[in-house]
Amino acid sequence: MLLHALVVPAGAEDDGVVGEQHEDQEHGAEPARPPLTAARAREMTDGLREAMDDVRRSVAVLAARVRDAHAARVWVPLGHSSWESYCDAEFGISRAQAYRLLDVARALAAIHGAVAAGTELSRTRDTGPAAAAALDYGLSQRALIAVSGRADDVAELITRRLATLAHRGLQDLDTATVRSVVRQAVRDVRTAPPPPPAGPPADPAVAALRQVVDDLAASSHAIGELMLEVAPAYLSDTDAADVLAPLCEAIGEDLEFGLAARRYAMSGDRRALHGTIL
Repeated sequence: MLLHALVVPAGAEDDGVVGEQHEDQEHGAEPARPPLTAARAREMTDGLREAMDDVRRSVAVLAARVRDAHAARVWVPLGHSSWESYCDAEFGISRAQAYRLLDVARALAAIHGAVAAGTELSRTRDTGPAAAAALDYGLSQRALIAVSGRADDVAELITRRLATLAHRGLQDLDTATVRSVVRQAVRDVRTAPPPPPAGPPADPAVAALRQVVDDLAASSHAIGELMLEVAPAYLSDTDAADVLAPLCEAIGEDLEFGLAARRYAMSGDRRALHGTIL
């Protein structure tokens, strides 16, 4: 929806505005701008920060409502056969996007459960239902998708760190401290490699092969992060392919691998790479 708000207003092409703008751009001309003062730059920066906070809060609200709707099987009384068909009919989103919403909701639920258990929320200095609802941790949808497959690891890390703070006598945690603990835990799990399988294989050849696979997965994850910088997670595979095709050609990578690596970076699930390098 946000992208639709950025398109040229209806009728702009008819009055020649778009043509004049393109002509200016082709000749390198830009309208003169007054020098930006430090005060104005700070004001603009504060506005950007507020907008980013609004987006993060909306992710938290969306996740909670998705979780509630899925738990209530809201599609049944509306005559839809499944969650994905409900999302397609009601919101026009793809199957992948429908389940990505669930990934976000589940990750946030696990995080909130760990926070609630570790702080009892009522003991924080910011109390009351409104304060609890506002404790959205400042996490982006992309970050939540990235750790959705390891939400238990994130929750365990949050629980352990909150317990450490409590052991040090910090019983009354303010919202800023809790947010900091959560964000750091997500960052640590997101950047850490997946845990190795329990027990190394006895056969040295198998161990060496597993190491090669792990190295390939790690490099694919790094490439996937690069792909996400160019084609953010909100783009479908079809739209991402249009954006990534020139990049993949420039770096000598197959487009299908680029898309698979992007999916792997979003999900953390190596099965996204099946059919490419694994």
